[in-house]
Amino acid sequence: MHDLIIRGGTVVDGTGAPARTADVAITDGTITEVGDAADGRVDGAAREELDADGLLVTPGFVDIHTHFDGQVTWDPMLSPTCWHGVTTVVMGNCGVGFAPVHPDRHEWLIGLMEGVEDIPGAALSDGIRWGWETFPEYLDAVERTPKALDVGTQIPHGAVRAYVMGERGARNEPATAEDIEAMAAIVGEAIRSGALGFSTSRTIAHMAIDGEPVPGTFAAEDELFGIGAALADAGAGVFELAPAGALGEDLAAPDAEMAWMRKLGAAIGRPIVFALTQNDHDPLSYRRMLELSAEAQAEGSLVIPQVAARPINLLLGLQTFHPFSYCPSWAKVGMLPVEERVAAMKDPSFRAALLAEVGDMDETMLQFLDPDRVVTMGAVPDYEPSPSETIGARARARGVSPWEVYYDDLMGDDGNALIMRPLLNYTDFNLDAVHEMLTSPATRWGLGDGGAHCGTTCDASTPTYLLTHWARDRAEGMSVEQAVRTLTSETATLYGLGDRGVLAPGKLADVNLIDLDALSLHRPEMVHDLPGDARRFIQRAEGYRATIKSGQVTLRDGEDQGVRAGQLLRGAR
Repeated sequence: MHDLIIRGGTVVDGTGAPARTADVAITDGTITEVGDAADGRVDGAAREELDADGLLVTPGFVDIHTHFDGQVTWDPMLSPTCWHGVTTVVMGNCGVGFAPVHPDRHEWLIGLMEGVEDIPGAALSDGIRWGWETFPEYLDAVERTPKALDVGTQIPHGAVRAYVMGERGARNEPATAEDIEAMAAIVGEAIRSGALGFSTSRTIAHMAIDGEPVPGTFAAEDELFGIGAALADAGAGVFELAPAGALGEDLAAPDAEMAWMRKLGAAIGRPIVFALTQNDHDPLSYRRMLELSAEAQAEGSLVIPQVAARPINLLLGLQTFHPFSYCPSWAKVGMLPVEERVAAMKDPSFRAALLAEVGDMDETMLQFLDPDRVVTMGAVPDYEPSPSETIGARARARGVSPWEVYYDDLMGDDGNALIMRPLLNYTDFNLDAVHEMLTSPATRWGLGDGGAHCGTTCDASTPTYLLTHWARDRAEGMSVEQAVRTLTSETATLYGLGDRGVLAPGKLADVNLIDLDALSLHRPEMVHDLPGDARRFIQRAEGYRATIKSGQVTLRDGEDQGVRAGQLLRGAR
């Protein structure tokens, strides 16, 4: 007798093979049978059956770029990622995390995470239950926590450097040979204990809350190669990084980064995974990185760009920040509840004062709020809007100031309206560059940043967007089979998780039942549900009828079923 049979769904198995109607049988957390090509039926009975007629049946999604390093200690669901078909996450990205750590450096690591990933420090201070110093002890602590998803992690350069070098490491002073040897030993121990890789950040856009760049930002090649050698010695692990120039802050950096990454990949024989986006300062540079990555891979150096599936946005609104936040008169209402701010904004004299003051905004801030680059979101967000939908274009069509339109839009939906400002991947007001990066054989999907950027955006919902926009709605997109493979077997394989990402006998029974026609994203919303009542953006979806983790239904129609079948992932499998 099977534990569970999923009957009559459209199986998209994660390999890219054509979809077909078939049953899927599960026993003891493992897929035991997928109906054959003749009639797709699995014979026999099960303790439970799910009717999947009219639904996609896919592997659970594998999200390789999250920042749940603190949240995992208090939130078994790892929301909002859990609401988007994800059953496996990898955290510890971008060189930031919480181990190893000396007992007197907890708050320093919290400040590092807060500055780089915009996770409220107060929430981390209130929420994390420290019980470790070394990285293996951190893994043990994560293993003990209840989880609805499987969790893998990487050891972060920032924590390692500060642990070994103290203030010298925190201030990005050069590492000595002894420092490098000590760091490599810690990284090697972490990999042997189960870390899926090592991560670092080299972009000056990543700074701690005190304004200092992440430790390791300026690490020399001897340090990077010395640490990389620990992965080679262990014969395991991914080397992940946010490279210099990732945000267009240094136009000469990408070529220099590619040169050492290619050498490192060839030297250690491990994947070198780096963030790649389109930036407005050099909007075609991504193509050169794609070409060079393909060349490196052909030569045997696994230099792999990790790419997003939509623009990287700032979300503006009365609950976050907006042009009028910087006006002197806003100080009168800025600390009031949102409904009281809206009431004040309806006063004609207050409106006149703010509209008079907004023109004095600092030019540096204006670039982030430019009316010709922002679009007001609908109830179902459109992440590929046209230039005619910008606040600037709408204002010109009406013959009014763009700040008037901004002002009125901010009050929409009782002050819960959001205005989207694309920062990356949207130079030409279309997603053609994203399509090119996303469908390149050289790349892998990532950059969802689940758990991070709490007050500025919410990209953890990207798996849903990939299925709706790219596989269903966009004329030039990708097939459903290609989209599912992107979200499952491709990311799983990159991190050595060969036991998942495919619906086949012997694989882990992580499964989604999805009503693709009904699948849609809600607009992000600001909630105060982090420890200490701290705020964050979340984003829900419609259309996930069930998400199954290791053979157990964890969510039905997006609602938690109380099942905690997730595990800590220790190493490749």
